[in-house]
Amino acid sequence: MKKAFNIIVKLLGVLAIAIVLFLAIIFIVNKVSNKSEQRKIESYGQSVTVDGKNMNVLIQGEGEETVVLLPGYGTAAPALDFEPLVKELSPYYKVVVIEPFGYGLSDETEKERTLENMVNEIHEALQSLNIDRYTLMGHSISGIYGLDYVNKYENEVSAFVGIDSSVPMQGGTDDPFPSGTYKLLKKSGFFRLLMKLSPDQLVAPTVDDETREQIRILTLKNMFNPNILSEGEHFNPNFKAAENLTFPKNLPVIFFLQANDTETEGWIPLHEEQVKDSVHGKVITFEGGHYLHHTRSKEIVENFREFMKEVK
Repeated sequence: MKKAFNIIVKLLGVLAIAIVLFLAIIFIVNKVSNKSEQRKIESYGQSVTVDGKNMNVLIQGEGEETVVLLPGYGTAAPALDFEPLVKELSPYYKVVVIEPFGYGLSDETEKERTLENMVNEIHEALQSLNIDRYTLMGHSISGIYGLDYVNKYENEVSAFVGIDSSVPMQGGTDDPFPSGTYKLLKKSGFFRLLMKLSPDQLVAPTVDDETREQIRILTLKNMFNPNILSEGEHFNPNFKAAENLTFPKNLPVIFFLQANDTETEGWIPLHEEQVKDSVHGKVITFEGGHYLHHTRSKEIVENFREFMKEVK
């Protein structure tokens, strides 16, 4: 019995050492890779000063009218993520992609990711670019920021376009946000390991290999950074702050939604409710996933242009 006990103790000791070594290797590889990949990031767009920090924006196209694109939550590199949509829009419009703090190539900020701060920073970026009349086109969570934005700066916004955009009453936003778990995943290196083991989980449009690699690097850099975590922690108060807001009656509003959202109950009716009192309000559905601009950019732009012609 004593001999068997000693063998078990030794085996447990070996197992413990193996686990510690495994964790140490994952941690070290992540640290080394982060430093190495930092040098591989390729610049795009331009910086504007917002609240004393650098916010990255991408501007393409020379149309007389301007479309401002706002990303969904946690989109690591908005300018690259929106590439198919920018390609379809830029022959007709001046297209401006905003990369909020903590996203893409923008700096991080110490300010909490409240609805007020997010909206004010987007507006300051546009003011820095001397852009004072534009259509807001937002994906996912930007439906909340956009709703607050058009109420604050109604005289600047010519239309709002939601791409499977969030609505204040969609539900599920009061669930506890697991910041601690996400921090551990990032700092330990396990997020990198998960990405390595399952590369298909990288959220990216159909782009060339070089662009896809940049998205991967920026995903590992930006995901679960302090600004992304703060934004997640503010889901509940930000959605609640928008609960009593409605789109201005005379503002043209069009939503492009996935036809079969199985996650959010009443997804399409919730959006129809948002435009029921609009003079120019419309809901269009497409087969596809949440990132409709990855697969339906051509149809989105065609329908948006037709909608704006009808409005005029």
